[in-house]
Amino acid sequence: MVKHIVFWRFKVSAAGQTKQQNMEQVKRQLEGLRGLSGVIAVEVGFDMLNVDASCDVALYSAFENQAALDAYQQHPDHVAIKQFLGEVSEERYVVDYVV
Repeated sequence: MVKHIVFWRFKVSAAGQTKQQNMEQVKRQLEGLRGLSGVIAVEVGFDMLNVDASCDVALYSAFENQAALDAYQQHPDHVAIKQFLGEVSEERYVVDYVV
């Protein structure tokens, strides 16, 4: 199994929406990818700490194998989400690992 963890910091406003609106949109879009082949889990959460070291949004996802993660990365719906995230986020941190 491959786990894919991503954290983002969002801009205060972007794409004609507030930070919170953009976070909600990304959450809905990412959670919509749960049914893709090879996807075991997708969770999206918002930060509760609100400290300097915090990110705004966390994605936890798990895949059957590296091929499933690769297919997810190239799926047209995921590509569209990445483009939107490029507009609305300031920073991104990612870790992939095998368990």
